Amino acid sequence: MKKQLIALAAMAALAAPMLAQAQDSGDWIVRGRALHLDSANKGIEGLSVNNKTFPEVDITYFFTPNLAAELILTYPQKHDVRVAGMGKVGTIKHLPPTLSLQYHFTGLQGFRPYVGAGINYTRFSDLDLAVPASADKNSFGFAFGAGVDIPLGGGWLLNADIKKAHIHLGDVNVPALGGNLGTFKVDPVLFSIGVGYRF
Repeated sequence: MKKQLIALAAMAALAAPMLAQAQDSGDWIVRGRALHLDSANKGIEGLSVNNKTFPEVDITYFFTPNLAAELILTYPQKHDVRVAGMGKVGTIKHLPPTLSLQYHFTGLQGFRPYVGAGINYTRFSDLDLAVPASADKNSFGFAFGAGVDIPLGGGWLLNADIKKAHIHLGDVNVPALGGNLGTFKVDPVLFSIGVGYRF
């Protein structure tokens, strides 16, 4: 009996690393992250929206051990619209899902960095300013980024990520200020950190 228990313990010790590795190498990763949006506020002089931090969820699917697609999702975000010298003049909402193709580096001990590029689609809504105004509600632009996953065991991981997204609010028309003011470039840098599960 003692020999059988020793043999069973030895088999379990050998199998544990393989099981942990299997749990850390599935085709899917689901992450929950805190994301900070830092807007560039360019294009229309004096116009800006506030930076903010909000939760997001992303889903990654691996086609191969190195090649993956990532979809970032959140709920519509509300921003204050400000004009220099006047302060807050209204609000606007936007919903910015982003789809990226990523390359994940393998063979490194303790962490898994990646780089990616893709497309951002942003839907602007509820433009509510102190004076009548309108703008193009749809924005398409490139997104670029890099990040790192740090496996914690059992499929769990810690993640840090940074992206640059091209988000434009086009044809901003404010009749009280002379009509079409041009294109406002949000073009944010997106910093995020969170945890994920690979399966």
